[in-house]
Amino acid sequence: MVSNRCKIVVKEVLKELKLHFVLVDLGEVEIMENLNSEQLVQLKNALLPSGLELMDDKRSILIEKIKNVIIEMVHESNDFIKINHSDYISEKLKMDYTYLSNVFSEVKGITIQQYIITHKIEKVKELIMYGEFNLTEIAYQLNSSSVAHLSNQFKKITGLTPSHFKQLKDKRRSPIEEIGN
Repeated sequence: MVSNRCKIVVKEVLKELKLHFVLVDLGEVEIMENLNSEQLVQLKNALLPSGLELMDDKRSILIEKIKNVIIEMVHESNDFIKINHSDYISEKLKMDYTYLSNVFSEVKGITIQQYIITHKIEKVKELIMYGEFNLTEIAYQLNSSSVAHLSNQFKKITGLTPSHFKQLKDKRRSPIEEIGN
């Protein structure tokens, strides 16, 4: 689950199945009942049409938690995190960053830093499309070391300069759920 829409869908599915939940958050659900195997299958099948799935593998769950922290950090925070990303992620998940980084790289095939950059570039696209900020302001908001550095990252990921992207009539953005998959 990577968006509020996903949370709404999960809550609706749980209500349809008459399951009582304590918590429905990004990538995490806490249900009051102990599910038997039949209920588990019903829940899995009810989530699939919405493109959601249950995860019971500890590594997959950890990856989702890391992804959710990054999404929160990049897309949902009004003030982009001014501390070191590794410290922020480690603190949020209360786990050693080296371990998190190794698991993430092993499973996803990219580093956490690469994943953060792809999300930052998607955020840059969003802010460019809104047209409220110039690139200098965007770089500052995203705590980028410089406008040139952000522009280079943007071009490396998209193949376009930020100014060329701004001129496009058909601005292509990716849904948050699909970034880095």
